Amino acid sequence: MTVEQNVLQQHSQKHQQTLLNQLREVTGTTDVQLLQQALQVSNGDLAEAVAFLTEKNAKVPQQDEATYYQTSQVANDRYISVGSQADTNVIDLTGDDKDDLQRAIALSLEESNRAFRETGITDEEQAISRVLEASIAENKASLKRTHTEVWSDSPNPHDRKRMDNCPVGLKNVGNTCWFSAVIQSLFNLLEFQRLVLHYSPPARVQDLPRNQKEHRNLPFMQELRNLFSLMVGSKRKYVDPSRAVEILKDAFKSSESQQQDVSEFTHKLLDWLEDAFQMKAEEDREGEKPKNPMVELFYGRFLAVGVLEGKKFENTEMFGQYPLQVNGFKDLHECLEAAMIEGEIESLHSAENSARSGQEHWFTELPPVLTFELSRFEFNQALGRPEKIHNKLEFPSMLYMDRYMDRNRDITRIKREEIRRLKEHLTLLQQRLERYLSYGSGPKRFPLADVLQYAMEFASSKPVCTSPVEDIDTSAPPGGTTGQQLPPPSTAEQSSSVPPEGSAPASGPTTAPAAAQQQRVPIHKPFTQSRLPPDLPMHPAPRHITEEELRVLEGCLHRWRSEVENDTRDLQGSISRIHRTIDMMYSDKSMMQVPYRLHAVLVHEGQANAGHYWAYIYDPHQRRWMKYNDISVTKSSWEELVRDSFGGYRNASAYCLMYINDKKPFLIEEEFDKETGQMLSGLDKLPPDLKQYVKEDNELFDKEMEEWDALQARKAQQEKLALAAAAAAAASAASSTSTLSSSPQPMSIESSPPDNAAPQQDPEYMEQPSPTNDSKHLQEDIERAISKAAAEQEERSPEALLNAAIKVEYTRLLRFAQEDTPPENDYRLQHIIVYFIQNQAPKKILERTLLTQFADRNLAFDERCKSIMNVARAKLDLIKPEEVNMDEYEMWHQDYRNFRETTIFLMIGLELFQKTNYVEALMYLIYSYQYNRELLSKGLYRGHDEELLGYYRRECLLKLNEQAAAMFESGEEPEVTTGLGIMNELVVPCLPLLLVHDAEKDLLAVEDMRNRWCSYLGQEMESNLQEKLTDFLPKLLDCSTEIKSFHDPPKLPTYSTLELCERFGRIIAGHRRAPAEGR
Repeated sequence: MTVEQNVLQQHSQKHQQTLLNQLREVTGTTDVQLLQQALQVSNGDLAEAVAFLTEKNAKVPQQDEATYYQTSQVANDRYISVGSQADTNVIDLTGDDKDDLQRAIALSLEESNRAFRETGITDEEQAISRVLEASIAENKASLKRTHTEVWSDSPNPHDRKRMDNCPVGLKNVGNTCWFSAVIQSLFNLLEFQRLVLHYSPPARVQDLPRNQKEHRNLPFMQELRNLFSLMVGSKRKYVDPSRAVEILKDAFKSSESQQQDVSEFTHKLLDWLEDAFQMKAEEDREGEKPKNPMVELFYGRFLAVGVLEGKKFENTEMFGQYPLQVNGFKDLHECLEAAMIEGEIESLHSAENSARSGQEHWFTELPPVLTFELSRFEFNQALGRPEKIHNKLEFPSMLYMDRYMDRNRDITRIKREEIRRLKEHLTLLQQRLERYLSYGSGPKRFPLADVLQYAMEFASSKPVCTSPVEDIDTSAPPGGTTGQQLPPPSTAEQSSSVPPEGSAPASGPTTAPAAAQQQRVPIHKPFTQSRLPPDLPMHPAPRHITEEELRVLEGCLHRWRSEVENDTRDLQGSISRIHRTIDMMYSDKSMMQVPYRLHAVLVHEGQANAGHYWAYIYDPHQRRWMKYNDISVTKSSWEELVRDSFGGYRNASAYCLMYINDKKPFLIEEEFDKETGQMLSGLDKLPPDLKQYVKEDNELFDKEMEEWDALQARKAQQEKLALAAAAAAAASAASSTSTLSSSPQPMSIESSPPDNAAPQQDPEYMEQPSPTNDSKHLQEDIERAISKAAAEQEERSPEALLNAAIKVEYTRLLRFAQEDTPPENDYRLQHIIVYFIQNQAPKKILERTLLTQFADRNLAFDERCKSIMNVARAKLDLIKPEEVNMDEYEMWHQDYRNFRETTIFLMIGLELFQKTNYVEALMYLIYSYQYNRELLSKGLYRGHDEELLGYYRRECLLKLNEQAAAMFESGEEPEVTTGLGIMNELVVPCLPLLLVHDAEKDLLAVEDMRNRWCSYLGQEMESNLQEKLTDFLPKLLDCSTEIKSFHDPPKLPTYSTLELCERFGRIIAGHRRAPAEGR
């Protein structure tokens, strides 16, 4: 057999074993012969094999579990199944034995209680969750998914520019988050990065590949090299992996919108890389066995030691990604312990040759990169559907693998036996403690110490000689106040209280019964008295007990309670000591010699067939965790990783863990120049061909930015010319009109702030569009200031009057700016100066703005005002450019224009929201929040209350979600289409806006919306609705915070200041009077 034939045979066996392992994991079938038969019938098609096994399991009873251990005889292979522990407590319920039935019920209850204690999730909740998740796979073979929404790049290339040396993201080109998560994890292994970047194809296949494998693998390697080089040296914030993805998707033979399984993709990726490097290694070998760097990096070996039907065996096998079962375990070590020991293994250590079967796995060689697949998806045989396991599973940041190494086999067995003995003792102690903490024989049980305390309190209560029903006045009318015969008050009470009017004072304990009946009984009035009468018994009490009996009983109860508390403390202390002993069992230095540090965690959020992947990757140089979520790369923390990765919280949990050998720093070490000794970075890390490739791409990006800048400059120039032309036309029209009439004329809406060349032009917010509306109000304010200044000023010159009037007007506006007013009476809307004062605008900006106001031609109604206007215009002309920074002046006035626009967006949005027109209200509320946030970033008083805007933005989205969900529930095709249209076009694009800042209320709102739609997964519905739901859910569950293509802002109408203030005040006051509950 030739070398090539040998390699092909090995790869064929490996591929077949990979399919067998995937079938075993998906279907839960452990019969190897049955799995092989399914693959033969389906010609290697995994989906058909699953269907075959599902139908067969539905018709044929399950085979005996003895066949499980036939997997130990499989020949050497680098993908080996690590099955779950066999259940030895099998109970036969087919017979008539009632003891078996009772035992089954008891075991079921025990398992249910254990699961609840470990996960906090009841069996009922898990069953509901399984049903909800499982239905997403309904009719999967017949579902045809449409192309999923993909990222749309921002038209501004500066938004896509990489900042300094920040990590580069990967664009999602259609449900490819699985690709991004795996590639980023591997790319940040610097040794793997170097291997890929410096890979060169074998010389013999550069011209023409010999076979299909070379035809596929070599182009993929080149695209992967190109992708890695861009991730190293690109000027872009994120890069497009489409070319590499397309080659992979062809191999998967799946539609482009179908999400791939991370483990399946990683298997395929490592297969291809191994094949590519194998060809290179065979070419470079010189009489030696070729070394494949991918195998040395990712593959290890373990020794399978066991007994099969009484016969001992040992097999050395290779493994890549090591699969671990999650269900039933609380941490990673428990998963590993269960995976390393299968079946009953007593016979492995015993001298006699028993017939029991079992096996142990011992690692003989661990790879530098150790990857664990956490099996969080399982196939429900009863439902014939996959479902996700949400159980919490903890894992450490540093994992010591010594206990699983073959060289430590003997000491590990001793420690395992000791742990087994300690756990048996622990179980007994916990059972005893449970009897103390849950005492009683009925359905309700209480701590025994509390029971004794209650008995002691009862015995010590004040004796009452009457029955608890004898003191109730049965003659009281129905519904009337019931009087109570109270004991006679004490002497102290008599001296400190006044008897009720008409009642005689108590005559002492010898008072005759007749006299007692004539005495008025005080009536307890619960709504007028602050407390019950002091002598009214609050608790039941013994009616017949002697002092001697009470003394003996109290002594016994005190002693018993002390004994119980001591016993409880002793049990709890013993349990804690055993837990500490177990935890410290492997903490000695001899068992901490094989450290593996957590490098990456791949997280999945969603259900079995729909969801989103992202990765947390540790940066050892910055010593912090980074979150890689498609094009978004952000700083993170261990706390955030734990929240998203351990599971048991929402629908997110770790699906793959990547550890690296902490004693092999070359895995993450940077590369240094051999001559200078300096660390290589950026383009210096790349070989010449890739360096040229990245330079060309960067030049294209630079050119794109230059073209954008030139385009924006042309637009700005055109706008400036248009504004100048409009201003000249407005000035000409105003000049000609002023010769015919003295009535004020409206200014151009598009007028720009005044400058030295045209001081008469006012900004749009200082317009006087109508002499009966805004202009009249402002005109009256200015005239009032001039009149007041004239009355107070002795000097009557126009300049002196102008200065005095400006001072009067500024004083008035300053008072407004300092007032604490409600939101509906916002003085900032009434005058720009109030806005400037509150935001501490420079003095020169304030002075010029006020001067511009007094230079308005609409003031020329009498000689005094006209003279003041002329002086103000002259002063504006005299202001030198260096005295007032016109760019800063324009910036402040632009901020005020933005403030008014934000106010209009908010006002219209709230009016539409009040009319329940949520579809139209959404965009107004969205843009009001976004613009307002930009304003608030410059100062606290630049915008409106962010919490108010955030609340109505959130509520509008929730209302739309409710409307869309109700339409979907109707089942009517037009309604369903409209509802999903609302979600796809309005709600889903807005979700990143709620996720981006991690505000708790916004996150809860998103969770509410997602839960509403996920609740439909377990409901019966028509196939077309199921198809639409399956297509829609991945978009809804996408956790990315990157903003996708969005609607343009609505066009705003023009309002005068007076109208804007009135409408805004009215709508804000209405919403303040009827505040909604915050989420």
